[in-house]
Amino acid sequence: MNRLPPLKALQAFRYAAEQGSFKHAAEQLFVTQAAISQQIKTLEQHLGLTLFKRMTREVELTSEGRLLLPFVSKAFGSLEEGISRLEADPYPNR
Repeated sequence: MNRLPPLKALQAFRYAAEQGSFKHAAEQLFVTQAAISQQIKTLEQHLGLTLFKRMTREVELTSEGRLLLPFVSKAFGSLEEGISRLEADPYPNR
């Protein structure tokens, strides 16, 4: 069984990929740009792949990053929907 990468790293990847910027991802997640960069590095090391082409003021997904993004987005979307449903349930303990 493959061990999943840390959720924080996957979340950083999602925001950075959607924003096209580590800086903007950091702003969205209320962390530093260095924290986003470290989480992406952790994820890339875990997977043994490069997910972003780093440029001066922006980042661009590699083909591997483009392949991964829809799965990560779908997974977080499912989690967000589940949490939303729990919060909307007036009787969550029943």
